[in-house]
Amino acid sequence: MEHRLSQRVEGGLPILVYKRGMPVATGMIRDASRRGLFIATDYSDVRLNQTIELAFRFPERSERGHCTLSAHVVRTDDGGLGVDFDGVENDALTISELIACLQEQASTDLLAGRLRKQMH
Repeated sequence: MEHRLSQRVEGGLPILVYKRGMPVATGMIRDASRRGLFIATDYSDVRLNQTIELAFRFPERSERGHCTLSAHVVRTDDGGLGVDFDGVENDALTISELIACLQEQASTDLLAGRLRKQMH
């Protein structure tokens, strides 16, 4: 049984991964919490505890546009990277807005799925 310190929200937001200021990979946020993310990517040239930068855009939110976060790698596997925000400096508002965006995206996807079922 998993023991998470904060609730995870499923995701589907494209993300860029940077190392030392250079873009090195693309991926997709698979799930997120206020403490970290799991990024689905085939990129594996990272070490545990290495600090990376993440860049993304909020869909349909032009007022915020491009956002960045720093995180350190806490897990790697064939499916991607687990990263944690603890111990790195980030804007708490950006993390909160990311979680809200993913929650909104998940509820929209759920509603669309229900509508498709009703129409068939």
